[in-house]
Amino acid sequence: AGTTWPSEILYTIYHDGDVEKCRQDAVSNQMPFLEMKAPEMLSGVELLEKTPSLWLVKTHLPVLLLPTSFWDKDRKVIYMARDPKDVVISYYYFYQMDKMHPNPGTLGEFLETFMAGKVAYKSWYEHVQDWWEKKQEKQLLYLFYEDMKKVRVQKILRFLGKEVVEEMVARILHHTSFQEMRKNPAANYETMPTALMDHSLSPFLWKEISGDWKNHFTVAWNKCFNQHYWEHMASSDLRYQMEA
Repeated sequence: AGTTWPSEILYTIYHDGDVEKCRQDAVSNQMPFLEMKAPEMLSGVELLEKTPSLWLVKTHLPVLLLPTSFWDKDRKVIYMARDPKDVVISYYYFYQMDKMHPNPGTLGEFLETFMAGKVAYKSWYEHVQDWWEKKQEKQLLYLFYEDMKKVRVQKILRFLGKEVVEEMVARILHHTSFQEMRKNPAANYETMPTALMDHSLSPFLWKEISGDWKNHFTVAWNKCFNQHYWEHMASSDLRYQMEA
């Protein structure tokens, strides 16, 4: 859903816009990925344990699997959401290059797998709705990928209670643009071993645009997905900027 984007923004904000410092280490070390566990690498938990002054943690976990102590601390949370059709496409290409995931098969097969909730982190519908409901209780900023170009840095700064300084905002906007992040090994996961992430199959940062699903979905797939989506989202007041 594009979580690397706000991750890089947050890391740059907490280093006062010092983009050179942000380029010195990989994003996976800058912001420990809580549930990450890969061969011959420190796990997310191990990285957290060795981080002396922790500001930021990344996770894809559903609400129910987060440690209770996390909520007890009343930390601020930023959740990234995206048009589910674009999520399917981005996820499909990610499955191809990330060797820690099973072979996704054809796009048609993966679409069925996604709708059935048989992907990592299970049902997309449950995931987004549970986090949306948590928004009512906790300090949670629910961001939509489609709005990121317009409001991403200013909105995040205000949520964190930080001053909006235009010069720093401009520097962060440039550093976290898709073009800059895609050529930055510290942000695009090129520092990961090829045995874990094969960038020759697909870049980690797939595409910045919204609506790329139109280049991949058939008419039949789109009709089927729309019906499935509304069956699972009808009872929720959460509404995505999803094109028909």
